[in-house]
Amino acid sequence: MIKAGCDSVSKSLNSYWHLWKILNMAKFPEIIPENTYAQEDKLHRDLLIFACAFMNLGVVLWLAIYWYMGLHFSANVPLLYQLISVASLVYYLKSKKFGIFRFVQLSLFLFVPFIMQWSIGNSVTASGVMLWALLAPIGALVVSGWRESVPWFIAYIVMTVVSGSFDYYLGTNDSNGMSMKTIGFFFALNFAAMSSIMYFLMRYFVVAMDRIKNQLDQQHQLLAEEQKKSERVLLNVLPSSIAQRLKNHQGLIADGHADVTVMFADLVNFTQLTESLSPDQMVGLLNTIFSGFDELCEKYGVEKIKTIGDAYMVVGGLSQDNTDYTRDIADLSLEMRQYVIANPGLSRYKLGIHTGIATGPVVAGVIGTKRFIYDLWGDTVNIASRLTDEAVQDVIQVDKTTYNRTRYDYAFEPPATIHVKGKGEMVMYRLTGRLDGANKPRNHSPDIQAVANPSV
Repeated sequence: MIKAGCDSVSKSLNSYWHLWKILNMAKFPEIIPENTYAQEDKLHRDLLIFACAFMNLGVVLWLAIYWYMGLHFSANVPLLYQLISVASLVYYLKSKKFGIFRFVQLSLFLFVPFIMQWSIGNSVTASGVMLWALLAPIGALVVSGWRESVPWFIAYIVMTVVSGSFDYYLGTNDSNGMSMKTIGFFFALNFAAMSSIMYFLMRYFVVAMDRIKNQLDQQHQLLAEEQKKSERVLLNVLPSSIAQRLKNHQGLIADGHADVTVMFADLVNFTQLTESLSPDQMVGLLNTIFSGFDELCEKYGVEKIKTIGDAYMVVGGLSQDNTDYTRDIADLSLEMRQYVIANPGLSRYKLGIHTGIATGPVVAGVIGTKRFIYDLWGDTVNIASRLTDEAVQDVIQVDKTTYNRTRYDYAFEPPATIHVKGKGEMVMYRLTGRLDGANKPRNHSPDIQAVANPSV
């Protein structure tokens, strides 16, 4: 009898050893890559395998202790449990059908402890071994969800009631040869073992969830940083109000503005200069100039619309917050001219600037779906462009509307008449500077960066 018991324990130990080799050789995370399933699903699979391994180890230790203490009974039930458990795991690793594996394991967790108890005697002589069945609803709770765990918990309660009824109506005082000390010891052992499995299972679950939460927090932080970068790029391309409207998924963006001030600033001698510069030198030179212009636009609160070659387009009046936009554009044009003249890296190449300013109504909107652009259309834009073309180096030409709004604060040359295509004869004025005693502009100018010394 003792030899048969030792053989049974040996078979159990061999079964567990094979289970352990399967888990190691299978390299579970490599068989099923993390990107195939969501992290939560992977956690459910890992938890169930974790519980499966613990249960098989628990059965081996439970049998070994019983046989060591000389308590002999049929080991067919635990051996059959291990065979089915290992077979279901192997089937899962080959088929990837987690649902079948989960159902088989939870069913084993639920029914085998009750069968083992009935094979020993009753709940007292079996030292409450049915407590192990609680792993079924708890396991369903952590690997499936609370809804799926309800039927398993109900089944556990029903099995407990049925087992209690057997003990009450069919039970005897037979203790199967075990003393109350032994029974008490195994009560403590079962409770300790089951509590340990529950604790480590829940601990593994909590640690894994914390890890997933930390990963999600990191991904959320990276996403927020990327979103900020995207917003900065969008704000560099479009006015802030238009960018916000695009973010809100507004459809066609087209606005009419009854009064704005448009300015074009075009570099003089740049086209000829580029013939003697390398591409890097040419782009670096243009970037230095336009970066300084960008700082001035930000200073005066006007909107840069676009650059066209070596031409720079600005508008004031799109925002209702600024009502003195015509004066701001005038100040901007004077500072842009001074920036080009005073920059030693630009003056050595005899670069200059000529500017045209016009005030009136425009239509503004976003066109295109890829590489979209915010642009302005209307006579005001055409007039500002024509005034720029007619201006010579370092000259700022404005239309009559702009002159009427700024003549008390700025100095102008006497009016002159030019021919504007599509408009005929038009009076224009040359802005030369601010009048003494006029409100002084804001005390700010961009840092003049030395331009790389291109070889001409």
